[in-house]
Amino acid sequence: MTATLSGLAKARRGISPGGRVQAPDPRNSASRLKAQSRRTFFWLLLPSVLLLILIQGYPLVYAAIQATHNGSLIEPGNFVGLDNFADVLTSPAFWKAARFTLLFTVVGVFGSWVVGLGLALLLRTRIPARGVFKVLLLLPWIVPIVVSSTAWNWLVSTPTSPIPTLCRALGLGTPLFLADPTLAAVTVCVFKVWVSFPFMMMMSSAALASVDGTVYEAASLDGASRRQQFTHITLPLIARSTYISWILMTVFCVNDFPTIYLLTGGGPVDSTSSLVVYAYRMVFQDFQTGPGVAVAFLMTVTLVAVSLILYRQIRKAGVE
Repeated sequence: MTATLSGLAKARRGISPGGRVQAPDPRNSASRLKAQSRRTFFWLLLPSVLLLILIQGYPLVYAAIQATHNGSLIEPGNFVGLDNFADVLTSPAFWKAARFTLLFTVVGVFGSWVVGLGLALLLRTRIPARGVFKVLLLLPWIVPIVVSSTAWNWLVSTPTSPIPTLCRALGLGTPLFLADPTLAAVTVCVFKVWVSFPFMMMMSSAALASVDGTVYEAASLDGASRRQQFTHITLPLIARSTYISWILMTVFCVNDFPTIYLLTGGGPVDSTSSLVVYAYRMVFQDFQTGPGVAVAFLMTVTLVAVSLILYRQIRKAGVE
C-alpha cells in the first residue's frame, strides 16, 4: 500500500517508476501555447469588433428597414417586402446607371493602374529631379476634389474654355465636352484616371521597391529581354499589390460620388449618372427612400462579389 502511494506521488511530480523524470511532451506544450495565443488574439480583437458592430450595425439595420418599406427619411412607412428591389431591377434608368458605373469603374481601375505603373517604373530610373517629379505627380491626388473639378470645368465646360478654343484653332471644331453625352462620359472617365493614378503609382512603387534587383541581373545574364523581364518577373512579383490596389480602386470608383457630381451632376440626359448618383437622386431629390436604399444594397452586394473574386486571385497567385 505504501509503495502504491509512493508511486502515485512520484507520478504526480513527473517521476517515472524507475526514478527518472518524465520529459514533457513538446506537442502538448505547442498545443497549449497555440490555444493561449488564440485566446489572447480573441480578447484583443473583441473590443474593435464590438465597436465596429456598434457603429455600423445600427445604420445597416435601419437601411435594411428602409429598403423594405415605402417611407421617407423621417418615417419608415409601410412594409412592402422586396417590391423596391423589383422596381429598381426593372427600371431602365437603373440599368443605364449600371452600365456607366461599369464603364467608369473599368476605365478608372485599369487606366489609373497602367498610368501609375508606368510612372512608377519611370521613377525607378535615374532621371533629373526625381524627388520633385514624384511630388508633382502626387498633386492630383492631394488637391481636394472640389478644386480639381473646378479646374477641369474651367478647362472644358464652355465653348470659350481653353481646350475647346485650342480644338477650334486646330480645325477640330468646337467640342462641347460636358454637353455631349458621349464626350461627357469620356471626360468624366479621364478625370477619374487623372485624380486616381497617384494612388496606383504609390502602390506600384512600394511593390517594385520590394523586388530584389539581382533577379533582373540574373535574367539579363540569361538573355531575357526587357519585355520578358516585365511580363515574367515584374508582374508576378508585384501581383499581390496589384490585386489589392484593384480591389481598393474598384470600391473607390463604384462609391465615387463627388468626382461625377461636381463635374457633370450626372448629366447630360443621365449619360454620366452612376449608381451612387442615381441612388442620391432617388433619396434626396425624388424622395423615394426605399428604392434608393435598395440601389445601395445592390451596389454593396456587387462590391463584395468583386472583392471576393479578386481575393481568390491573390490566393491562386500564392502570395497570401
